[in-house]
Amino acid sequence: MKFLITGGAGFLGINLIRYLHSKGHEIYSLDIVQFDYPDMNDKINIITGDIRNKELVENSLKDIDIVVHTAAALPLYKPEDIFSTDINGTKNLLEASEKNKVKRFIQISSTAVYGIPDHHPLKEEDKLDGVGPYGKSKIAAEEECLKYRAKGMCIPIIRPKSFVGPERLGVFDLLYDWAKDGKGFPMIGKGNNKYQLLDVEDLCDAIYLCATLDEKIVNDTFNIGAKNFTTMKEDYQAVLDSAGFGKKIVGLPEKPIILTLRFLEALHLSPLYKWVYETASKDSFVSIEKAEKVLGYKPKYSNKDALVRNYKWYIEHQNEFKNKSGVSHRVPWKQGILRLAKVFF
Repeated sequence: MKFLITGGAGFLGINLIRYLHSKGHEIYSLDIVQFDYPDMNDKINIITGDIRNKELVENSLKDIDIVVHTAAALPLYKPEDIFSTDINGTKNLLEASEKNKVKRFIQISSTAVYGIPDHHPLKEEDKLDGVGPYGKSKIAAEEECLKYRAKGMCIPIIRPKSFVGPERLGVFDLLYDWAKDGKGFPMIGKGNNKYQLLDVEDLCDAIYLCATLDEKIVNDTFNIGAKNFTTMKEDYQAVLDSAGFGKKIVGLPEKPIILTLRFLEALHLSPLYKWVYETASKDSFVSIEKAEKVLGYKPKYSNKDALVRNYKWYIEHQNEFKNKSGVSHRVPWKQGILRLAKVFF
């Protein structure tokens, strides 16, 4: 089949491209960022452009069988870029998919659509209440998808938990950088909350199930996450144990730390945004029962497995991104004043 992956140069994009290529499919990548992966550059079709460009999108989708829409402006982007990319860009892709008779449009949403909930586990039918521009834009993008699903298109919607694995940096770079340097790692609160993650390979499996199973089965909305996870403190400790310095996760008083991080965010001195620090000390996990029963989804990696697998990749490749920084999942985020805090751990 011919797959077009939006956000193909991103963290999920490159992992999905390698996954699909290994299964023999023809792949097109559409991303505003230059695609630059030596192992894949000459094996796929590369389109560099913005999903907000309607003409480019329409031309890119000609003769495509399946679109997997992973592209998004993440929470560290400006609100206007988040809304225009995540909502208007999705509209452009849906319109072009309908016009070009694309067989399936797989929307990669987020469990951020649930906001900060009052119960767990979260199920697909629970109310949606996104936090900040990113959460709100993901809800709006899902609403656009439902309009086209009602018109007869096959549009699986996947809501993944935060996913890690090879190529993942972003906020997780903080943990890996501190572990590499033989430091303990601070945690907001005691760390006794359960915070489900997801390995990117398991997410690729779920996407492929939505691409290949009968459309009557997959034309629905699915939570995707790890099946096995413990407390945040215990799961993150696995990375420090892997680093081998005998360091520990250090719990910090929740309320004063959140107030401090709000202040630092307002001054642009910290890379941590509201969704991260407001939820880090809370339970956050979804039910994957629907995906297991309907799709046959069987995640292979626990939280610990996924984090340590990502950390080992980080250690092997650290020289490649040593002096890079940005606002995507593929590069380290600038630690700002938090880098100074390392001396205390």
